[in-house]
Amino acid sequence: MDIANPTEEHRMLREMVRDFVTEHVEPQALECDRNEIFNLELLKSLGELGLLGLTASEDYGGVGLDAIATVIVHEELSASDPGFALSYLAHAMLFVNNLEHNGSEEQRARILPKACSGEWIGAMAMSEPDVGTDVLGLSTTAEIRDDGNWVINGRKMWITNGCLDDEGTPADVVLVYAKTGADSRGKAQISTFLVENGMPGYSVGQKIIDKTGMRASNTAELVFEDCIVPAENLVGDVGDSMIHMMRNLELERLTLAAMSLGIARRSLHEMNKYAAEREAFGRQIRDFGQMQRYIGESWAKYRAMRSYIYDTANNMGLGNSGQRLDSDGVKLFATTAAKEIADAAIQVMGGYGYVAEYVVERLWRDSKLLEIGGGTIESHQKNITRDLSKTPEVIND
Repeated sequence: MDIANPTEEHRMLREMVRDFVTEHVEPQALECDRNEIFNLELLKSLGELGLLGLTASEDYGGVGLDAIATVIVHEELSASDPGFALSYLAHAMLFVNNLEHNGSEEQRARILPKACSGEWIGAMAMSEPDVGTDVLGLSTTAEIRDDGNWVINGRKMWITNGCLDDEGTPADVVLVYAKTGADSRGKAQISTFLVENGMPGYSVGQKIIDKTGMRASNTAELVFEDCIVPAENLVGDVGDSMIHMMRNLELERLTLAAMSLGIARRSLHEMNKYAAEREAFGRQIRDFGQMQRYIGESWAKYRAMRSYIYDTANNMGLGNSGQRLDSDGVKLFATTAAKEIADAAIQVMGGYGYVAEYVVERLWRDSKLLEIGGGTIESHQKNITRDLSKTPEVIND
């Protein structure tokens, strides 16, 4: 069995996405990176292919596919344009999949059809100017009013899809994590809210520019200033955010690893092609030992990434937690390996590898964010070490 294409449905999905990438994504990738352009219409067009609702139920306009399908799509998109793939991930995984598994029937019926079609573009807002991995340290607050509605105050930072254009139009809908008090032990109580464009007090603070990489995705600061959110936009119960995060975080990390896989595959392809075309001292440079080391080690890392990522995807159930050890593991390994492979590609290609026309310098810049977003590599190291101390028997399974 091909672990990356276990069924005919998966193979056909890969072919469809690869064809779409060749025809529509690749031609715009260089310009969008160079000019920091978020191709909103291209993202919306993925709704016509069913990709925006990849894991959502057919009842709400989705196609109801599995974790393997999410890896396939992110790998294929990222082999061309990781910045565009990141915007897709923020919408399809962080928003759509999140709401699919945590929202009420009313919320899913009202919002998911618009998100799956591309009519609405969504985002997820957790990080703040002074808070990243430390979720319980959030300063954004939500207070309930006498009429049952909520008032949110605070700022969210580094939000992919937070703004949709250069005019400061905020995401059509965003899942916001906010502090709603403390539990009986004094621990911060975090709750999840659906904030929709047009709600008073919801705006874009700033669009983040001059990023090192992922320049084809929009990143923004979102501001909530006495933002009134109706009672029916509370997702789940008060204090449920940690459950929501755990249900979705493992898939997020898996798909970020899949993005790294796409970066690694394209980098390997480019360096191998160049090594066969370029000659020095009357020989192809692939005949030289150092070039062979770069290519050989990159191939081994790529194949190891691919096996680990798809094995984890084959064992992951959507909307369930319990795969943290491997979702942390694949992201820890794959994100660093992709950066190393992209770096090796630049070394093999020399000066050509350092200019935008030859792709790999962009892939190298884009790869760095994947070691930070969705959990830093240091947090993955901590989680893995902690989990292995609790369940050492898994080492010998």
